[in-house]
Amino acid sequence: MARSVRWAALLAAAALLTAGCGSGGSDSEDESLSAQRLDWGRCESTGETPAPGGDWQCATLKVPLDWSEPGGERIGLALIRSKARGDRRAGSLLFNFGGPGGSGVSTLPGYAPTASALHERYDLVSWDPRGVAASEGVRCRDDKAIRTAESVDATPDTAAEEQAFLKDATAFGKGCERAAGKLMGHVSTTDTARDMDLLRQVLGDREMHYFGISYGTELGGVYAHLFPEKVGRLVLDAVVDPTADTMGHAEHQARGFQRALDDYLRSTGQDPEQGSRKIAGLLERLDAEPLPTSSSGRELTETLAVTGIVLPLYGKDSWPTLTSALAAAEAGDGSELLALADGYNERDTSGHYGTTTHSQRVISCLDGKDRPTPEEARKRLGEFERISPVFGAFLGWDTAGWCHDWPVAGQYETPEVSAPGAAPVLVVGNTGDPATPYEGARAMADELGEGVGVVLTWKGEGHGAYGSGSDCVDSAVDAYLLDGTVPKDGEVCS
Repeated sequence: MARSVRWAALLAAAALLTAGCGSGGSDSEDESLSAQRLDWGRCESTGETPAPGGDWQCATLKVPLDWSEPGGERIGLALIRSKARGDRRAGSLLFNFGGPGGSGVSTLPGYAPTASALHERYDLVSWDPRGVAASEGVRCRDDKAIRTAESVDATPDTAAEEQAFLKDATAFGKGCERAAGKLMGHVSTTDTARDMDLLRQVLGDREMHYFGISYGTELGGVYAHLFPEKVGRLVLDAVVDPTADTMGHAEHQARGFQRALDDYLRSTGQDPEQGSRKIAGLLERLDAEPLPTSSSGRELTETLAVTGIVLPLYGKDSWPTLTSALAAAEAGDGSELLALADGYNERDTSGHYGTTTHSQRVISCLDGKDRPTPEEARKRLGEFERISPVFGAFLGWDTAGWCHDWPVAGQYETPEVSAPGAAPVLVVGNTGDPATPYEGARAMADELGEGVGVVLTWKGEGHGAYGSGSDCVDSAVDAYLLDGTVPKDGEVCS
């Protein structure tokens, strides 16, 4: 749960991020890279997602495996686009929907109706970043091993459970190392930001126009730092706090998810404190004795239940689903919460799991130099549980388990996103965002620098603001991207 919404920026060469604003350069170091022509054609099914219809086109961009050797081995990145529908084309608008590990190729066609106003003037473009889905995607475990790992207690209470938890973490890392091979050290956000700038050049755009959501905000911030002179119109929505370390991100999420849960409980007429204690009691019972489900041979464990509770907190429209699932679990049937957990874990009805969380872990563990130990996590559990009686223990233990015994060293503690001299970047924060709490928006704007980061606030619910029901937000973002109209820093949409 934690890292799929942590969205931390990643780094393959720390020196590149600390070298200063102009460290990224403005042109590809190898002319054969920037001179390549994209062979746009009909999109094919990936096997996990059907090919989109309509006017969607797909292509492959060749990028260096290692950006320190641009003339060396190359890998292919899967691209997707739909050309601008109107006559006043403004260029390409790149989208990254988060993760890290989310597939832009499979997500953009479904998101396009939300961006219909932008589609009039922009070619809508997205891609699978390196190590993700159709771009050398990593699968660290097969379906059988993932299913077996569901029984591992992610909030260990005994020495034996803690040993099993850490052993599972080590095994996952080794599986990733086998699957990724030499790619393991080249899936950083810096690598991806450089890929983005190459894509900008190959698309023929003078400046980068970009829409980053969740982890995509970190990617956008790192791009702005490396290529400030190429920043065109950048929107960062559902913003990660670039100043937070591993423990800080986990604490932010504990507060964010608990805040969203409190809002949900109020909407159902419950006192948040009493409602949270009731849910925490359910989780405690599940820890001792999982519930039966209608899924053959599967039970609802405490860990799966927490995951199932998280999913509907991403959007207010899903809150009634959470009410039904919790009521069923209280009555002794774990089927509905298990179905929600399966949705979060990308498990289909045949028992096949997606690979988003695999890519997330490979990317985010290349990111984080900070490696909290089990002892450090244990010491902080009380604090986490005070922040959130429902999510605190899970998120506290995750700080120690996610990158435990990881085969590749982390690169830094927090990313550098300062971008002096860049054009204004629109930073959109939602006060009810559970996964990337609102406070991250102000932190991102401050780190981008004075005159660069511009904050737009929405007093709403759910993960992200644009397209979530606020005409005020949508109008401000559209005016910025379409006309270059920058809202006043601190403007609030209620």
